[in-house]
Formats: sequence, structure tokens, C-alpha cells
Amino acid sequence: MRWFWIDRFEKFVSGEEAVTLKNVTLAEEPLDDYLPGFPHYPHSLIIEGMAQTGGLLLSQMEDFQQRVVLAKVSKAEFHLPAQPGDQLRLTARLASTHSDGAIVEGTVDIGDVRQADLEMTFAILDESFGDAPFFVPAELCRILRAMKLFDVGVNPDGSPIQIPQHMLDEELELLTRPRV
Repeated sequence: MRWFWIDRFEKFVSGEEAVTLKNVTLAEEPLDDYLPGFPHYPHSLIIEGMAQTGGLLLSQMEDFQQRVVLAKVSKAEFHLPAQPGDQLRLTARLASTHSDGAIVEGTVDIGDVRQADLEMTFAILDESFGDAPFFVPAELCRILRAMKLFDVGVNPDGSPIQIPQHMLDEELELLTRPRV
């Protein structure tokens, strides 16, 4: 099973910016024993949520066909804890892109208060790291639909982003495949 540390997309501008939301609840296992008596959302999972937000922003530029990985966290400054009942707003902005990766600047807010400032470097893996995809396209499409990426996603000119054809083709194949 893959773990996603974001709940939904609030904004997505292809090649520029993505905003996701994460609701912190006591129902989450990471809060159970992280710091007994003071339940809060671990900073490492906030970093992972930003990595997922920024990684998807970068990956969408090539129709989710590249294998994008977090290579380095250059900056991670946390100003206050995230506690049950808080809603985190994670904003990832592509600061620079290159053929082999990108730098993402991120902020995390709780309401109008800055919770964290982050900077991350992403790498795009080439075939020397193997060629197995990280996700089955139809499954990734299902997850991105559930997180509302295709509902809010736009290109820089404001036109809606489209679900990549390879994802739609695989969805159709899975629906029409005989069940055993």
C-alpha cells in the first residue's frame, strides 16, 4: 500500500504551484505514541507531505511518466507544532526546473499562521536506476481523482489540465479485462 500524507488539492497550476490540504486528526497512527501527552503531527510527515505535493507538481509536467524522487531537503524550519484539529495548507512552488530535477520552495500554514518553511531538491531518475514505474498509472489516476487534482488543476493560461491519455487507456483496460 502506498501512503499519501496529503488529503486533497486546493489549487494546482501546471509547472508553477500546487496547494494541498492535510487535516490532522487523532485518528492517525503517527499521533498515538510520537510524544505521549502532547499529540502533534511529526515534522517528518509534514516534509513528506510537501515532498508529495512538490513531486506531483513536477511529475505532472511530463504526464506523470517520469520517476521523481526527493533528493535533498535544503531547508526545514518549523515555527509551531501541528496538533489534532489543525488543517495544514501546503504550498509548493517550482523555483527552478532542469532536465534532471527541480528545486521546490514550500510553505506550510495553519490558518493565517506560518507553520513551516521548506526547500527541497527533486531528482528525475533515468534508466540507470532501472525502468520500473513507481505507480501503476490507473491506480495513480484513481488517487489523483480522489484528491481532486483534476478538478482544480489548470495550465498557466487558465485552461483545465487533462488526465493523461496513458492513464485513461489503462483505466479502460482494467475495466474491460475479464475477471478471474
